[in-house]
Amino acid sequence: MRRARVGISLGDPSGVGPQVTAKALGHPRVKRRLEPVLFGDEGDRSRFAPGLEFHAVSALKQADRKPGAPSRAGGRAQYDAFMALIDAAKAGELDAMCTAPVSKEQISRAGVPFMGHTEVLAEAFDVEVVMLMKGPQLSVALATNHLPLAEVPAALTVKGLVKTLGIIDRGLSAVLGRRPVIAVCGLNPHAGEGGLLGREELDVIAPAMSRARRAGLRVTGPHGADGLFAHRRGFDVALAMFHDQGLVATKTLDFVHTVNVTLGLPVARTSPDHGTAYALAKTGLADEAPMVSALLEAAAFVA
Repeated sequence: MRRARVGISLGDPSGVGPQVTAKALGHPRVKRRLEPVLFGDEGDRSRFAPGLEFHAVSALKQADRKPGAPSRAGGRAQYDAFMALIDAAKAGELDAMCTAPVSKEQISRAGVPFMGHTEVLAEAFDVEVVMLMKGPQLSVALATNHLPLAEVPAALTVKGLVKTLGIIDRGLSAVLGRRPVIAVCGLNPHAGEGGLLGREELDVIAPAMSRARRAGLRVTGPHGADGLFAHRRGFDVALAMFHDQGLVATKTLDFVHTVNVTLGLPVARTSPDHGTAYALAKTGLADEAPMVSALLEAAAFVA
């Protein structure tokens, strides 16, 4: 099997990203499956084996990259490393991308409006994407991402949901070798109780599912999310209507092995399911297992 050429942005230099990436790249399975290409700060080069391809996008002062003490300069550096990763992917130099955790706050403090990796990737590649939290016990895609809860109902449209279901179908068909079964969550408690607790299921979600079925997609629902996530049977992936509806379940069930995957891109992208963890960055004891999972998942989307 050919080793996948996976580009890795190292995330916040003051966070755990560089540490967990260095540890993860030492794992035998990762070594067998990946040819890593690193994008980060010059100060992190020494963490990695001399033979690895390392692109130093920044050269921060020690005070700006101190573990556990994020800085405005570090915010700019982590954003620039991510954008360099994207440029390499768009140039056809990478098979897949894996992103270590960044700080939205620090990037914003550096003067860059930033809502998250997913939104930047969609704009950079000029495509519509879907966030998928892919785990061994439960995989959940999101109909809306980093959106205030009050804005979710208006953001749900028949056309938008049909597009989202199509992206999920195409993105997972290649990995599964067949069309996935997609269980669609309702927005309201108990999927609206026939309109008693809200009409979004009747007016938006069910009509979108009908259109998707006519196109050959395998969809079920709308389901009450609580029961669906409790039983977790009969489907490959669930579609949650908003961020916390899906991510609370996936992170509770298996925080370590659940991987953030961006579907819809021409080049696969994954990320571990945790943040910068500044307190752990100071100790050097952060667990690399989530990054191992993210790297192997990136390779799986290439194979």
